[in-house]
Amino acid sequence: MRENNLRAIWRAGGSALNGWLSIPDSFAAETMAHQGWDSLTVDMQHGVTDYASAVAMMTAISTTPTVPMVRVPWLEPGIIMKALDAGAQGVICPMINDRAEAERLVGACRYPPQGYRSFGPNRSLLHYGADYPERANDSVVVIAMIETAQALDNLDDILGTPGLDAIYVGPADLCFSLTGKFGFDHTEPPLYDAITRIMERAKAHDVISGIHCGTAAYARRMIDLGYRFVTGGSDVHLMAAGARAAVLEVKGQGTDATVPATPSKPVGPY
Repeated sequence: MRENNLRAIWRAGGSALNGWLSIPDSFAAETMAHQGWDSLTVDMQHGVTDYASAVAMMTAISTTPTVPMVRVPWLEPGIIMKALDAGAQGVICPMINDRAEAERLVGACRYPPQGYRSFGPNRSLLHYGADYPERANDSVVVIAMIETAQALDNLDDILGTPGLDAIYVGPADLCFSLTGKFGFDHTEPPLYDAITRIMERAKAHDVISGIHCGTAAYARRMIDLGYRFVTGGSDVHLMAAGARAAVLEVKGQGTDATVPATPSKPVGPY
């Protein structure tokens, strides 16, 4: 079976750079996959991607060593299992708030006896090989999103869930839950304190810590802080920033695009 490169990176003590895909197009996904990301996450929660598009995008990503991931819309076992059957090597699930929800997430991603995933790995069996059923439980990465005050209160219980590989900070919802406002790339309390605490508690539980970042510079800062899985840009915002820079330059208005790769104020899907 093809190795999950995220596990190889983490086993070596490194941090993985993830890209975000919100555009439902296989050519766009393939183009992103050739740029050197360690993984790419197809966003089925806030992106405009349906299941058929997600399958085509993962097929395109798989022409490269980049790991295909899916953020599922919700903690719903059916779509989680369909994403894995279609070739996702990892699942990011939003709004995991307690140990019971984390256990349901892990169970949906693992074949018995470790979980209750139903058997039918159509594309995964085709792409990863005949030994996929025997090795999937050790290969698939299960990631729970931490993005509410409730999740923070239950953080150690969530991190103690057997089979949970990683957690992933959703900064916009976490900011709203703690302050009543949305935002990204926090350097101020209480958000930065929470971000630091999440990383430290994950490390104590030997769970990988991940975070959605607004800019490449902040992603680098999070790696330096100790995060092991960082999202450093999305197809939508990288396209917008590049297009804006070209427009400004041609019009003689400078080259400093005012649309960053992932802005501090939410614009588009996250």
